[in-house]
Amino acid sequence: MSDQKYFQNALSNFIFEAASGGAIRHLTDLGYTVSEIMERLDVPTPYERVQKAVWQRLLDTGVLLLEEPGSENGREKVTYVRDYDRYGKPSFRRVVTPVEHCGAEKGVIWRESCLDGDGDIAVILKQKCMENGEESSYVSCDFGLRLYDKAESSLYLDVISEKTHREYIQGLPWERKLCYHRLDKRMREIIAALYKGGEYHGICYFGKVGEKVRL
Repeated sequence: MSDQKYFQNALSNFIFEAASGGAIRHLTDLGYTVSEIMERLDVPTPYERVQKAVWQRLLDTGVLLLEEPGSENGREKVTYVRDYDRYGKPSFRRVVTPVEHCGAEKGVIWRESCLDGDGDIAVILKQKCMENGEESSYVSCDFGLRLYDKAESSLYLDVISEKTHREYIQGLPWERKLCYHRLDKRMREIIAALYKGGEYHGICYFGKVGEKVRL
C-alpha cells in the first residue's frame, strides 16, 4: 500500500471514528438493528460501513463467535482510547486485550442431548439460559450460508413474524460459514420462530453447565 493510500485510509478511519464510531457501538449495545442505527446517526454514513462496524462490535463484545463455543481459540476484547499529541490533536487508538474464555470454559466436556419436540421451544430456551446464564449461552447460525440464496432466504425468513427480527438478520454481513450468536431474548425468539416453522436445525450451547442441545 502506498503512503498516500495508507494516509487516506487512516484519515477516513479517523473521521469515521470521530463522527460515528462511538455512536454505532453504543446503539449496537442497546440492541438496535443496522437500519435503526442508520436512522439515528447525526452524520451521513454509508450503509456498508455501519454494517461492518456493528458486526465488529458484536464480535468484540462476544455476542457473536466465529468459532464453536468452548474451542481453544480465545477471542479478544477491543476498546478504543482517545490519545492526544503534544499539540493537543486527538486520535483514536485500538487496544486489543486477550480474553481467556470464548463463550464457555475452554476444553469443556459437553453433555449432548436432543430436543424431542415436546413443549414450547421459546420457554425451554429461556429456562436453559436462566440456568446457565445468557453470556455463555449460544446457538449455531447458518444465516451466512442461507442469505446468499435469495429463494432460500425468502422462504425461511417468512416464518419470522417480527419485522425487526428479520431486519436484524438481514442487516448483518454474515460470513459464509457457521457462526454462533449469544442466546439473548431476540435470538431466542428468532430461533423459536424458525424452529416452529420447520426452518431451523442446529445446536444450542450452554457453557457453564456443559450442555449441547440439538434442535
